[in-house]
Amino acid sequence: MFRRTVLTALASVAALTLVSCGSDTPAASPSSPSSSSASAISGTVTVFAAASLTGTFTQLGKDFEAAHPGVKVVLNFAGSSALAQQINQGAPVDVFASAAPKNMDQVTDKGTPVIFVKNKLEIAVPKGNPAKITGLPDFADKDRKIALCAEQVPCGAAAKKVFEAAKITPQPDSLEQDVKAALTKVGLGEVDAALVYQTDVLSAKDKVDGIQFPEADQAINDYPIATLTSAKNPDGGKAFVDFVLSDRGKTVLTEAGFDAP
Repeated sequence: MFRRTVLTALASVAALTLVSCGSDTPAASPSSPSSSSASAISGTVTVFAAASLTGTFTQLGKDFEAAHPGVKVVLNFAGSSALAQQINQGAPVDVFASAAPKNMDQVTDKGTPVIFVKNKLEIAVPKGNPAKITGLPDFADKDRKIALCAEQVPCGAAAKKVFEAAKITPQPDSLEQDVKAALTKVGLGEVDAALVYQTDVLSAKDKVDGIQFPEADQAINDYPIATLTSAKNPDGGKAFVDFVLSDRGKTVLTEAGFDAP
C-alpha cells in the first residue's frame, strides 16, 4: 500500500513538472530565431538547397551556427530535381529548400512547405558583352554559343516558359543540370549567353553582366522550404526554417536579389 502511494505521488510530481516546463517555454517566432530554446536544438542540421541558394544559405548557415553554439549545419547544393531524387532514395535530410514547388511536390516525405522567396530569369553574358547579345532572339541564333538549364530543373522549366511566351525556339549548345553550372560557363567565357536567375547575375557581377527582358515575368519561380517528416533532427530543422523566415533571413535573401513571396 505504501509503495503504491509513493508511486502515485511521484507520477503527480512528474506531471506537474512537465506542465510547468511547457508553460515557461516561449513560443518560437520567425522574427526572433533566438527565442528557440538552445537546449532543444543540438547536433547536426542537414539542409538540401537549390543551387541558386548557395550564397545566401551558406551565409545563413554560418549565422544559424553562431546563434546556436554547438549546432552544425551541413549544406548540400544542386539542382532541385536531383536533390528531390536523392531525398526519395533515402538521403538523410532535415530541411529541403527547392527552387520550384514542382520539385518539392516530388518529395514523398515533405512536411508542410512554405514559400519564402521568389526569383526570375535574367540573361547573363560575359563582362562587357563581347558577343553583343541584346535579348532573347539571340538565343535562336545558331552562330551564338548558348547555355541553358535542362528542362527538369527549375531554371530550365522557367526558360521553356519564357521562350514559349516570346515564340522563340532556342538553339542551346549545352544543357546544364543546375543554374550555377550555366553561370560558370558564362563567367569563363565559354558561352556568349545563358539564362540564369537575377540573383545569380548579382552574385557574379564581377564576371558577368545581366540583361533583363519582359518575358521573365511570365515565369517567376516560387521557392518553397520545409522540414521533412523523415528528419533525423526535426527540432533543428524547424529552427533552421524559422531562421530563414526570420528578419535576418529576409535581409540576407533580399540583399542577394530575391523577391519577397
